[in-house]
Amino acid sequence: MSPDSKTAQVRPADLPHGSEPPSAWVQRWSHLVAPQGHVLDIACGQGRHMRWFASHGHPVTGVDRSAEAIVAVAPLGEAIVADIENAPWPLMHDGKVRTFDAVIVTNYLWRPLFELMAQSLAPGGVLIYETFSTGNETVGKPSRPDFLLQSGELLRAFADLQPIAYEEGFLAQPGRFVQRLAAVRALPAEAGQPPKRYPL
Repeated sequence: MSPDSKTAQVRPADLPHGSEPPSAWVQRWSHLVAPQGHVLDIACGQGRHMRWFASHGHPVTGVDRSAEAIVAVAPLGEAIVADIENAPWPLMHDGKVRTFDAVIVTNYLWRPLFELMAQSLAPGGVLIYETFSTGNETVGKPSRPDFLLQSGELLRAFADLQPIAYEEGFLAQPGRFVQRLAAVRALPAEAGQPPKRYPL
């Protein structure tokens, strides 16, 4: 896999994709996921976030194009090998997109999947997304515009969700430019009820 792959990572060279510690952003906002809520990890790699959520009592599903990665995560829960960029979306049930209580995406960008990611959220479901953004070309890989989010792109792409937290900018150790979003598919409002509050 080339350094500019759509799943390019910033990580120590001896750590395969998904074996790094869980993202601090994912950990920070994992409390928004309903207790025992089912979590989908897209481009899961070696399953660092599947392990995190499974250890906190969540059923997990991971999808990745690497058969080796899927073998590694299979003991954690549902594990699906699929080329989600060039084949039909594998998470369907009775002709409809399966929904989850959380969708996790880190260090992965394939814009045609944005709509399917949003559709995969059940009412009240949480999207936690973090990947590289414009500016990263000045410090390393990935550097091609196809693999870098433009300023505010996640907010625009998931405008139908309720944003809870959003950041973009430079992170150190290792140095990289990122954009990250935590957002919720809001539950339908009930007459006379105040809007749901999401703890920060």
